[in-house]
Amino acid sequence: MLGEVNGEACRSYTKRRQRKGGARRDLEDLRAAIGHHAAEGYHREIVKVSLPEKGQPRDKWLTRSDAAKLIWTCWRYREMQKGSRRSSDETKLPTSKRPLRHLARFILLGIYSGTRAGAIAAASPVPALGRSYVDLERGRYYRLKQGASQTNKRQPTVPIPLRLLAHLRRWHRIDPEAKHFVEYNGKPVNSVKTAFKSAVRLAGLGPGISPHTLRHTAATWLMQRGADPWQAAGYLGMSLEVLLNTYGHHHPDYLSDAVAKIAKRDPAGERKMHVSGAISGAVIPMRRNGSS
Repeated sequence: MLGEVNGEACRSYTKRRQRKGGARRDLEDLRAAIGHHAAEGYHREIVKVSLPEKGQPRDKWLTRSDAAKLIWTCWRYREMQKGSRRSSDETKLPTSKRPLRHLARFILLGIYSGTRAGAIAAASPVPALGRSYVDLERGRYYRLKQGASQTNKRQPTVPIPLRLLAHLRRWHRIDPEAKHFVEYNGKPVNSVKTAFKSAVRLAGLGPGISPHTLRHTAATWLMQRGADPWQAAGYLGMSLEVLLNTYGHHHPDYLSDAVAKIAKRDPAGERKMHVSGAISGAVIPMRRNGSS
């Protein structure tokens, strides 16, 4: 099997996969598995995995108006069903079912904490294995699931913003028996991709918006509001390099010193340039009669 892994095979897989981003992630997983296999002493040969070029980071994020529209859509939407059992009657009427309301909570958690989807789904007011514990008394979000090992995708413990904390406490007060903050029909959710896609369509927000867009939105809003990059990176659980390279241009101080100094006038320097130019013949005075 390992003998079949080469550059040609990797490129062929990327071509069949069509989406370079997905192919790259798959091949990165393969490379990690091969590395682990070698580290355990099961093979000694060097096996190289050829990766497609890394794509440009996405810069899709929600404005505050977009976020409000999406949350409101999730909260108000009612499931539509046929009003009559007659096969010829295709008229659909709204029911009392609210199949997207759990997404309103998911979106609020995602935007105000910048947390990845898995940790949002696992967020719980009750500490237990496999859950991301939310301490409502102290206002701390232990994003790494209890019993899980830390990975490259950082999940640091962070303080909870007061606005989000108020929502979390209210949700717990409404349903103190709930084991998770985001539940559907009384059960925790494993994925919200399908429901999220429907919500985005119903809100009329256009293509390219996924649950991960909430994390992009949190990072963008932090930069737009002039947050200290080091603290913002720590809060989001990403490296400072990634934060600055991907979202730094949203910061009000982005290149501000360069912009200010490139256009700054220096009277003393301008006088020297004028005199130097006149002596060298670069500055030619105009004659009064208008001829040159």
